[in-house]
Amino acid sequence: MNNKLPKDWEIKTLGDIIKITSGSGLTKSKRNDEGKYLVYGGNGITGKHDKYLFEEDRLIIGRVGVHCGNAYITKPKSWVTDNAFVVSFNEKEIDKKFLLNLIGVLNLNNYSVSTAQPVISQGTIYPIEVILPPLETQQAIVSKIEELFSELDKGIEDLKTAQQQLKTYRQSVLKCAFEGKLTNENIKDGALPKGWEKLKIKDICEIKGGKNQSKVINPNGKYPIYGSSGIFGFADEYICDENTTIIGRKGNINSPLFVTTKFWNVDTAFGLCVNNKYDNKLLFYFCLGFNFKKLDKSTTIPSLAKSDIQSIDIQVPPMEEQHLIIQEIESRLSVADKMEESIVQSLQQAEALRQSILKKAFSGE
Repeated sequence: MNNKLPKDWEIKTLGDIIKITSGSGLTKSKRNDEGKYLVYGGNGITGKHDKYLFEEDRLIIGRVGVHCGNAYITKPKSWVTDNAFVVSFNEKEIDKKFLLNLIGVLNLNNYSVSTAQPVISQGTIYPIEVILPPLETQQAIVSKIEELFSELDKGIEDLKTAQQQLKTYRQSVLKCAFEGKLTNENIKDGALPKGWEKLKIKDICEIKGGKNQSKVINPNGKYPIYGSSGIFGFADEYICDENTTIIGRKGNINSPLFVTTKFWNVDTAFGLCVNNKYDNKLLFYFCLGFNFKKLDKSTTIPSLAKSDIQSIDIQVPPMEEQHLIIQEIESRLSVADKMEESIVQSLQQAEALRQSILKKAFSGE
């Protein structure tokens, strides 16, 4: 704890400045989602009810689970469940928004002593030391934080908008590629360029269903074992050759993978192995731009049938032009990927700046 405090700042414990009580249990069966009052739990708003516990807004802290330690300010006339603590404090000495931000800086989930899911209690958080300035200073700090965060949030919003625009751009590149517009000038919408065919996926590739990996799995195996979300083991045998596209059969059905080595695919993933009519990398880009979710007929876990994939229409340019299309796609997507990397880095820097602002605010700087 910093011993060089500004004038009138004090070192306190959380137990000195707050008292916490549990909210009241409210099972889903007892809720009324048509009610007019909000229900809050450890992760914020969780539903509605026709009754409320608190007339005024209240500061609450998540008590258990992945949202343990998260703090929120409720709306007036709300219900708080027993997954959250309700915080009481002297509002003549402590500003509510200051306390909200202070709790956020403390990362209370780190004080969980549970070996199962995170849980915090009065006994674990009351002894935590904090630095408390006078009320007027607290309010000035809150005002400055909100000013800085407003500018930061606007920048983050712009970055996320740019991310979405890049996603749209990528899909536009892929759409144009398979309409012939990247390699043919003045092509009319809906028309195939000269020399192109429209076939079914079954005409240009074999779809290899995966198999259970339990009998072949070996940590020292030569070949990776792939599901629709990536590698999760190795095997001594393989099903698909290198440069094959993977499509999820169940679960993650809309995120194609391109695998450059021989591999074993599990029974929830299809391997699309091309014949001599199609370039394997171009098939991957076709799948990347295709919305497989529209083929999902399940009512629970997203699923694809082999026959549905086989029946997908696919445009087949001459092989030489296929290679040119790949070059055009990769040239454009490479630029987009570099921009995406820059945006991700900027978002990380923004989050680091947010934490830096809070750290300085609550250390007297």
